[in-house]
Amino acid sequence: MSSPSRWRPRCAVWLSTSALALAAGATAAAPAPPYSVLLRQAERAPRLAEADAAVDQARGLARQAAARPNPVVGVEVENFAGTGPFQGTKAAETTASLQQTLELGGKRAARIAAGRADVVAAEARSAQARADFAFDLADAYARAEAADRRLTLARDSLGLAQEDARIAAALVRAGKEADVRAVQARAALKGAQADVDAAVAGRANALEKLSALAGVSEAFTSLASSLLARADRDEPFRTPAPAASPTVASAETARNAAARRVKVEQTRSAPDLTVSLGLRRLAGEDATAMVGGVSVPLPVFDRNRGGVSAAQAELRAAEARLDAARLDAQADARAGLVRMAAAQSRIRAAHEGETAAEEAYRLTRLGYQGGKLPLGELLVARRALTDARTQTLDAQLERLSAEAELARLAGAVPFGDQP
Repeated sequence: MSSPSRWRPRCAVWLSTSALALAAGATAAAPAPPYSVLLRQAERAPRLAEADAAVDQARGLARQAAARPNPVVGVEVENFAGTGPFQGTKAAETTASLQQTLELGGKRAARIAAGRADVVAAEARSAQARADFAFDLADAYARAEAADRRLTLARDSLGLAQEDARIAAALVRAGKEADVRAVQARAALKGAQADVDAAVAGRANALEKLSALAGVSEAFTSLASSLLARADRDEPFRTPAPAASPTVASAETARNAAARRVKVEQTRSAPDLTVSLGLRRLAGEDATAMVGGVSVPLPVFDRNRGGVSAAQAELRAAEARLDAARLDAQADARAGLVRMAAAQSRIRAAHEGETAAEEAYRLTRLGYQGGKLPLGELLVARRALTDARTQTLDAQLERLSAEAELARLAGAVPFGDQP
């Protein structure tokens, strides 16, 4: 059996090798570029690729809609391999024919118009998908930065808790505080350490979500630029025009495409004309003759009434969705401006509250060190400072979300002025 001492060098080598591998993996992942750059680099993200594929599909179907019916070539042999004079092929009649169906009632023109309308609708849906993706990416970027800031705040709070615990221990040793105060300070320190651990996990989760949304396989390790810094800017924003909303444009083009499909279904009730022309060889007479014909179905049983009514119902539904999209765009535009104003006011109040909490904590610590205030008040003051800093961060995040939402409603790129 191997001695444990023989395994120690091997374990040390293995651990050092693993540490080097982990360090190499960590350096392989790059920090996320600024939001505007990341948005351009995410051009082939899965969500955008799906939207582009839908446009290509609509274009392919539009090309197919312009295709005419294929001609039919046929060969028919009659009066052979029978009895009497029809034995063998001496009396056979062989006919080679060509048939072509002629679409009547404007079927092809209606299909072409519907195909073009479907392409326009697919392009509008793609534009809406891009606007939604830009908003989601901006939101994920801001949340990742907020998670990074929360980790910094948690570590700052841990540092304050360590200092408070050191002061409490010193006062206990000097006989100015009971032993229970040191225990309380250590318990608060453990809570601050747990907050740091939770913030580390939250930061990793936010960076993973940002990487996945951007279509990056290696998770980002950090952010190269800040969006939260722009949240403190106090500036007016113009009201987005509801007609410019990608949602309204998508619903409007979908309504137009549905109207074109109604026309397609209406033209299908018109019968098509089939023209045939052929050459017949009469073996018995050693002669050749031309044959021709015209056929047309009688619209007795099927006049596509069900298809027309279904298309008309689809059109009514599309018109209802368009009306709803317009109303929603108007309400969202008004609500977005109110949300933006509230976020700006909230940021100002949060900054004032944070400044007051910092001063209160400073004075409370001085009072505790001087023996004039109990430890409980110091712990409460530190928690109030942490909460005030968190409220400022939440207000900044809300401000960025409101700005990104206004940009999405206007069909613009959020934070378009970011370098």
